[in-house]
Order: sequence, then structure tokens, then C-alpha cells
Amino acid sequence: MSGKLTGKVYLVGAGPGDPDLLTVKAHRLIRRAEVILHDDLVPATILALASPKAEVTNVGKRCGRKGITQAEINARMIESARRGLEVVRLKSGDPGIFGRLAEEIDALETAGVPFEVVPGITAGAAAAASLGVSLTDRRKSSHVIIVSGHRAPKNAPEEKPDWKSLAREDATLVVYMPGNNFTIVREELLAAGLDPAIPAAIVSHAATPRQQHQSTTLGALNALPRMESPAVLLIGRSLDRANRRSKSDAASLAFDEAELILSSL
Repeated sequence: MSGKLTGKVYLVGAGPGDPDLLTVKAHRLIRRAEVILHDDLVPATILALASPKAEVTNVGKRCGRKGITQAEINARMIESARRGLEVVRLKSGDPGIFGRLAEEIDALETAGVPFEVVPGITAGAAAAASLGVSLTDRRKSSHVIIVSGHRAPKNAPEEKPDWKSLAREDATLVVYMPGNNFTIVREELLAAGLDPAIPAAIVSHAATPRQQHQSTTLGALNALPRMESPAVLLIGRSLDRANRRSKSDAASLAFDEAELILSSL
């Protein structure tokens, strides 16, 4: 047999960060990979599944940090596969949602390197599940709109969301990388005619031990406290249950505190 041996690249979703939420296939591939190129947000608990013999490299490109370029990541995948190695390109969440998957597929196809995409649980789905709500509800929200609140770099097309076109009473809006200032989102959606009483929630570190969340309404969105990244902003009537539960929990906590004060008198 002639020719150089070529390995394979697996573009794998690591999910929101809980190892229990990895797919069986993702778990298997991480354990047997010879090279792992992972995002900054993939936690140590998932990386610990890798073989001690694997080459594990952080190729994260967090906002505001200088680091490896996308072209360099592409080159590392291709070079490793051309050495005949099994490569896992490990991305947080699902690789097809704001993970630059299309660019990596293009690079691998151009280089003639075999690849496979392994989906993962995306942060929006994990955030909704952690709140005990559904992203869709046939009675309220029959659509899900996923959008990034992060602006593109100067050399890329403008990615500022057209909030007016996204304002739908029958949809759940899932905003990735929403930042910490929701004033513009609130103003744009209210100006487009959405009811200020529509429920909203911000979830930080969804489905991990560090998870925090705040429930509110569209009208009060600008009053939300700062939440640590990564975070997901959810807006829609399917969040009614989360808002009711949050109010119930707050009332229960207040009642418990009152009982404690009375019992100490």
C-alpha cells in the first residue's frame, strides 16, 4: 500500500460542561483520542477522561484574550491527521452552534482529511432544562430563535442582531454571549412591540456546579445583575413556569426567614 497514512478528525461537542451530559460517542472518542484540541470552556473533569498518552492542547480563543488563530487550529488538525493520528477537536456545547464549525469543515475538506461531526448538548437547551422549562410549548412558543449577542471582529461581517426581526410573541429567543448590558435588547424588543411582561432569564454556567440564574421579565431586563460568562439569555412565554417557580422559591425563603426570626424571640 502506497501513500501516507491519514488519520481522522472528530469535531466533537463536549456539552455544557457536565461529564454526565456527554454523549456516549463523545465519551468514547475522548478516551481513545491520540490528539485533543479543546476549547477554553471545556472543563478539567471532561479532559480528565483523555488517555494519559494523548496530546492535549488548549486552543481556546476567549473574547479579550490573545491566543491561537483559527488558521493555526485548522493547521494543527490537518497536520495531526496527516501523521495518521485520531484527532478530537473538542468544542463546548454543540460544535454547530457558534463554534466556527463550518470554517473547520472547509479546511478539512480542502486538505482531503476525513472528518466526522459529533453533536453535543448546546448551552441553550441545558439552560432551559436546568430551569425545568421547555424551549418550545405548542400553547405559547412554537419557535426557537438562536442568536449571538457578540459582535463580529472588524474583519468579519457585522453580526449585530436585528432585534426587530427577532421579536416574535410565539418564539423563545435564546441569546448566546449576551454580555452584561441588556438595555439595548430590552429597548429594541419593546420597540418592536413585545409585551414587557414576557418572562426572561439569564443562566450562567448552565448545568454545571457553578450555575447561577436570575428570572425576570423583558421590561425589567435592564435591571438584571451581572452574571459570569459563559451565560445564556432566554426570553419567551415558555419561561412562565420558571418565573412562577422563582417567585415561589423567594416567598418560601422569606417565610422560612420569618419563622427563624420568630423562633429566636
